[in-house]
Amino acid sequence: MRIPKLAIENHQFTIMVVILLVLSGLASLFTMPRSEDPQVSPSGSSVIVIFPGANPADMEELIANPIEEVINELEDIKRLTSVSEDGLVIVAVEFESGSNSDDKYSDVVQKVNSIRSKLPEEIASLEIQKWTISDVCILQTAIISDSASYRELEYEAERLEKTLEKVPGIKYIKTWAFPQQEIRVSVDLEKLAQYRLSLEQVIGAIQSVNANIPGGSIDIGMRKFTVQTSGSYQSIADIRNTIVHSLNGKIVYLKDIADVESSYEDNNYFARVSGKRAVFVTASQKEGTNIFDVAGGLKEKLTKFEKQLPQSMHLYNVFDQSQSVSHRVYGFFSNLLQGLLLVGLVVFLAVSVRATIIVILVIPLSILIGLGFVDISNYGLEQMSIAGLVIALGLLVDNAIVVTENISRFMKMGHSPKEAAIKGTKQIGWAVVSSTVTTILAFVPIIMMQNITGDFIRSMPVTVVYTLAASLLLSLTLTPYLSSKFIKVGDDFKESRIRQSLNSFIEKYYRKSLNRALSRPKMAVVAALLIFLCSLALFPVVGVSFFPKAEKPQFIINIETPKGTSIDKTDQVAQYVESALARYDEVKHYAVNIGHGNPRIYYNVMSKREQSNYSQVYVELKENDMQVLSDITAELRREFSDFPGAKIEVKEFEQGPPVEAPIAIKIIGKNLDILKNIARDVERMIADAPGTINIDNPMNTSKTDLHVNINRAKAAMLGIPLVNIDRTVRASIAGLSVSQYRDARGKEYDIVVRLPFSDKPTVSDFDKIYVSSQTGAQVPLKQIAAIEFKSTPLTINHFNLERNVALTADVMGNISVDKTTKQIIEKLKKYNLPLGYRYYIGGEIESREESFGGMAKAVIIALAAIFAVLVLQFRSFSQPLIVFSAIPLAIIGSVAALFITGNNFSFTAFVGITSLVGIVINNSIILVDYTNQLRKDGKPLITALKEAGEIRFIPIILTTATTVGGLLPLTLRGGTMWAPMGWTIIGGLIASTFLTLIFVPVLYKIFTPNAAANSK
Repeated sequence: MRIPKLAIENHQFTIMVVILLVLSGLASLFTMPRSEDPQVSPSGSSVIVIFPGANPADMEELIANPIEEVINELEDIKRLTSVSEDGLVIVAVEFESGSNSDDKYSDVVQKVNSIRSKLPEEIASLEIQKWTISDVCILQTAIISDSASYRELEYEAERLEKTLEKVPGIKYIKTWAFPQQEIRVSVDLEKLAQYRLSLEQVIGAIQSVNANIPGGSIDIGMRKFTVQTSGSYQSIADIRNTIVHSLNGKIVYLKDIADVESSYEDNNYFARVSGKRAVFVTASQKEGTNIFDVAGGLKEKLTKFEKQLPQSMHLYNVFDQSQSVSHRVYGFFSNLLQGLLLVGLVVFLAVSVRATIIVILVIPLSILIGLGFVDISNYGLEQMSIAGLVIALGLLVDNAIVVTENISRFMKMGHSPKEAAIKGTKQIGWAVVSSTVTTILAFVPIIMMQNITGDFIRSMPVTVVYTLAASLLLSLTLTPYLSSKFIKVGDDFKESRIRQSLNSFIEKYYRKSLNRALSRPKMAVVAALLIFLCSLALFPVVGVSFFPKAEKPQFIINIETPKGTSIDKTDQVAQYVESALARYDEVKHYAVNIGHGNPRIYYNVMSKREQSNYSQVYVELKENDMQVLSDITAELRREFSDFPGAKIEVKEFEQGPPVEAPIAIKIIGKNLDILKNIARDVERMIADAPGTINIDNPMNTSKTDLHVNINRAKAAMLGIPLVNIDRTVRASIAGLSVSQYRDARGKEYDIVVRLPFSDKPTVSDFDKIYVSSQTGAQVPLKQIAAIEFKSTPLTINHFNLERNVALTADVMGNISVDKTTKQIIEKLKKYNLPLGYRYYIGGEIESREESFGGMAKAVIIALAAIFAVLVLQFRSFSQPLIVFSAIPLAIIGSVAALFITGNNFSFTAFVGITSLVGIVINNSIILVDYTNQLRKDGKPLITALKEAGEIRFIPIILTTATTVGGLLPLTLRGGTMWAPMGWTIIGGLIASTFLTLIFVPVLYKIFTPNAAANSK
């Protein structure tokens, strides 16, 4: 290997390259994006169609089915679902991970547009949304006032919106929770009948007068003049004076048959903050920007804006993501610094001061160089990438320790510092490369995981790989040069008390244990197998989970009243929830959204669209105390569990990719009545399972609608088209937007035609509706239609083109989701489903199987790649298998550590196991490689095994101690997310280290060819 020699002889160039790489990393450290979690979202799109007045069955038949059929023609579809409700269809398509989200979005748009002409003309809105994480709000501020009108609040909110839009890094600003203004044309249908006018004539008159058609231009002499036509409405008075009809010199103006005024649409969404009326303004940042820079700009603008607000209003920040990011990111940096100190302490206790400085210097330099490449790879600083730094921390110094130790050994042999640095590094250079490559190979397959979980965690293995590669580069270049300059003869690893204690341990305990094992190798192997099997027996007790709670001092409360419940009744339930929250001094504030979900503030929680029977409360505590959070949420669940007439569920935020619910059971079949009966039975199964909460069965209730039952024969006899009846009913009850009016400020308002009523329409208002026949006669609606009550399904759901009902539930924090779901599945297996009906297990089980399946594939690929490297190194098939014996030995410690600490085998624990594959075999490599060297020198097998074990004992213990020290702070303070991974690696590494020192020599003796001949 010539790299060390070239680096030392051209040390000026070496130093400059290192400085440039470090400066690049420093620049990245200060400029790379910062966020709380990885900025990932599945590749998918949603098609949202609003068709007012249509029931779920019509929405399914007319809209959902044709859209699903055409989207299903696309490639790489992972999941296709739809929800059909009153007047609303949402079709969601998720594509396989790795699909280009922009291309797939374009494909969806093209497919939907290809059938747009076949969909009903009366569709009010068709929107296609691309799934993106940047929709998450980084700031939610409220303008609060109990006295100001909504018109005044809207004006200030829009003024604030324009102010915040100018902040660099802002994607968009949105305003929420106030009714939109409109120009309301309240038509008196009785007067309309007197004038023998139809509603279509009124609508046509408004639309024709409000048309703005350019007249072109004309040249007169040397000048060009624009020809202006009548143009659109300039004032509300213009709308009132619209001529609807002229007959025999008598003109009928719009004001003769309707009241025209500026008003608000029906208030279907309003909000409060800690009991005070409020409107919200939210900000979303562009991808790849630094949240601290963006949030700083926003807060500066907010401070100035608040001073300009009227005295009746004030600003209040409901949610500030930058605070969570600061807590999470700097918490990880704190863990990283503490780990660095522990690693430094371990090295200092084992080596000299000069060598310690050289070894420790590798850590910050490797981290900075690694961060530079992480930034180039378009990853930011968030919990996954920083966790990668922490994982790599204890591994960074291994190469530097080995290099400096060998250089010191060559100096003691009489070589000059430069010769010792070149020869010492060259001798162990390929071994260092091999051990680093095997460690890196354990993480590379995780990078290649092709699912949303792989996208979520990818920045962690990327960071580990870059950082370890940087440490390898430094160990082969900078470390030899610094060693040649600063390490003096005899200044190698000193006999500190720690080393003296370890030497004493070798003589008193390790030597005897190894002799005993080598004298009875088969018994030692049987003992190892028994220990391994016992550890596997503990696995069911440990349990399996996916991702834990987010451990944030925030939670949400979902309030759902029966479908069809008025917004006023939903508000009464919300006020009860507010009164319960007001009793807790630990609560900082709460934001109540009535008729709508809170703006999206967490990456895996979507905001619900407008529904009169729904309310959502966002709650934030004063302190980040998870015990207080757990106590409050448990008390609230008990209090809300039996609330009459509403379902109130308390939900904590959870980490990881979006999951439908911890427990999700889909019953698939065609007939809605049969599905409803099956769902009722499955709901009981879920309720009987221990620890289930927030159980949701969408079909446990039906709703009653008012059905306009048209006498089609009578309508045909009177010459009244059905579409005229439907349009007239829509305009009369809900209002029909027929045109737009733009005021002097340039703001547009809908011109809405509807019946005149002071508050809300009532059943008696149907008596005021007249419809126009083709002859112009005005016929009362009640003569051709009957108003009836009719029971209809709440929603109709599709899963991969089939009807289904999805039952979901949460699980209490101390209960295993895996065990609870398995109990439900066992009951489902015994349940006698009708022919043509089946169940499908979704939720956490589905996501975990996908993710763990990807991880299992990653482990297999890692093992195969590492085995190939070892075969290349040892030129043998048996010795790599001996090296691999460290892996089951590591599993023993991992399972035991999880059992002792009370942690489940979560996804991060699986990541820990995968990491161990590359870490623990390094100890085996050291033992096997050194044993081979001793045997080449002519030493008998048993002598070589004993000597290799004793000489490599301290380096192996030292590298294990540095890895454990680097991980310990994250393990102890990283919460439920990182504790399982930390204990998995720490427990596996400790067990593997001590067991490897015994069982690898034993296996070497048994399986190495010609072992018997060489043992004499």
